[in-house]
Amino acid sequence: MMTSPNPPGGVIDGARHLYAVRVYYEDTDLSGITYHANYLRWFERARSDLLRLLGIDQRGAIEGGEGAYALSEVNLKYLRPAKLDDDVVIETRCTELGAASCRMHQIARRGDDILCAAHLRVGFITLDGRPRRQPAAWRAAFQTFMNED
Repeated sequence: MMTSPNPPGGVIDGARHLYAVRVYYEDTDLSGITYHANYLRWFERARSDLLRLLGIDQRGAIEGGEGAYALSEVNLKYLRPAKLDDDVVIETRCTELGAASCRMHQIARRGDDILCAAHLRVGFITLDGRPRRQPAAWRAAFQTFMNED
């Protein structure tokens, strides 16, 4: 049975983050199914809230000139459509942690059905777009999250 991620920002459950999304009319296309790009929006929101739950202050890092995370690779596989009023859970796992990047696996589920799966890489960059090492405390937060299983 899946843990319900009802609190704003979702919940951390072991080495995974769970984030709830409801499919609204604005999320669907003319055929009544979720427009494909919306999965990317949902995945981004889930990753952002995971960072917040890990104590990572993205806004502070940007305003302080330290840097930001940016998506550098993504591979999506669409398996089943989400439809109007569906309750979807976005599950995020960090699968590999590097000095300046991390690889993640995200899935969108409706109950036990996987709707969409993504493998992606997020890099930490300077504000002018060059790769740089993640802050040590942030890397440590990811490492702790990864080892929760």
